[in-house]
Amino acid sequence: MMASKVFSRGVTMATRSQQSLKKAATSRSIYTAAARTGSKPSGALALAGVAAAGTVMAVSSMNREKTFCEMPVIMSGQATEEKATGIMFPPMVNGFSFMGCGVRIKYVFVKVYAVGVYLRPEHVKGVTDDAAIEKALLDPNHHKVIRIVMNRAMTMDKYNDAIVEALTPRMNGQDLEKLEEFKKLNPSGNLEKDTELLMTIRGDTLLYKNALGNVGTIHSEVFTKAMCDVYFGSDPVSPPAKSSTIDAVKKL
Repeated sequence: MMASKVFSRGVTMATRSQQSLKKAATSRSIYTAAARTGSKPSGALALAGVAAAGTVMAVSSMNREKTFCEMPVIMSGQATEEKATGIMFPPMVNGFSFMGCGVRIKYVFVKVYAVGVYLRPEHVKGVTDDAAIEKALLDPNHHKVIRIVMNRAMTMDKYNDAIVEALTPRMNGQDLEKLEEFKKLNPSGNLEKDTELLMTIRGDTLLYKNALGNVGTIHSEVFTKAMCDVYFGSDPVSPPAKSSTIDAVKKL
């Protein structure tokens, strides 16, 4: 009972965070437009902007208390909307900068989740060749964060099965016990819409923040390489996320 209450609170915080990102992005657009025209936003619009910013700070503060793991915080710049789902991605997560996003589609038309990619710009700046960028994305020693936000409800069993199905052929029979370790990092129950999951890849280590906000680790370079291939290989689960990331790196 306690786990389900905490899970519910975590989903509520994630939903509020998504709403706050959209409000903050709207308020920034209002002020940007006003700056371009030399006018000032009306009192009501100004108050809306302040309220949106306050909501972001309040949600972040509440989340630290409830889930014991910080949600992404807007540092600077503008949140980006994933067009197919409307899910918002902040410009920074855990010190990594937003590069691209896309939707994960299953069975042709089911929009399962939106995925955002975050990198260290200084590690890839100046790399303009597609093949070289893909090589860096596939290398777990080029640290990265993959942020997943559910666009629909899904049972945890289906989520785990999908991850295992994607990783198994990419691990070539090595370290397969890590798949069970990963499944154990996920709580029982369902993944609700707007639930956030974070995967931080650092060499042979995967830091994974589950639906409850708890963080676990997997130590295996075979596993982290396979996870990179799931999102950046020749057959990525979200081609738009990969292509938009490559395009963004070229512009650094």
